[in-house]
Amino acid sequence: MEEAVENIEVAVLGGVGYSYRDFESRAVQTPYGEVTAYVTDIRGKGVAVIPRHAGINHIPPHRINYRANVWAVHALGAERVISTNSVGSMRGHPVGSFVVLDDFIDFTRNRPSTFYDDSTVHVDVSEPYCPEIKAELKNALEKQGHPYAEGIYACTEGPRFETRAEIRMMSQFADVVGMTGVPEVTLAKELSLCYASLAIITNQACGMSTQKLTADEVTEVVGKAQASIFEILLGVIENIPKTRNCRCRSAREGACL
Repeated sequence: MEEAVENIEVAVLGGVGYSYRDFESRAVQTPYGEVTAYVTDIRGKGVAVIPRHAGINHIPPHRINYRANVWAVHALGAERVISTNSVGSMRGHPVGSFVVLDDFIDFTRNRPSTFYDDSTVHVDVSEPYCPEIKAELKNALEKQGHPYAEGIYACTEGPRFETRAEIRMMSQFADVVGMTGVPEVTLAKELSLCYASLAIITNQACGMSTQKLTADEVTEVVGKAQASIFEILLGVIENIPKTRNCRCRSAREGACL
């Protein structure tokens, strides 16, 4: 039997659709509920994968326990977080291509969005996505020949798709739209974690084409891209610096009242 992985350095949120059969299943207790993490060693680094939608039934975006998932990353000792997100394009990006997120706009309404319900913490999000992880994401995409862009992410509440009017409005200031990236990114900031997101274009947003939007389309595109996503993540995990030199590690400094 292989030795248990002790030091978790990197967490992957969202899962990438591959099998967890050879991973160590680990129950992580958090103040917000229990989280199941799948732990393994990837190229010499301890990695924990936490699927957002895992459960007896598929958990919809507005019901995901974001606080528990991010707290579990912190409890496991990981300081680097790579998120994978399925998104719709408002800029005509090809389906199956990738976007490295640069900023976000929050249109969610009913999600607990902070760990600090009983105190005041104004965390800085002027640089929401870790520049060190972003650099490695772009390096991995370029080395593997994957077309990609950088862009602003609009997060909506879901679980329904957006209307044509909503997309026309959001396309004035965002590039892609999804349902799972917020409050994950800000919760990571509150724990001074490094967080960045690899988004895959699964469809053209509502009104950008004559096609009807379906969940089946999203699942099909992600399924076809599983191997590519996994190879990109491998490249990032292998080359990500052990020492953090970004501002993420001091995100809470000066934030507390």
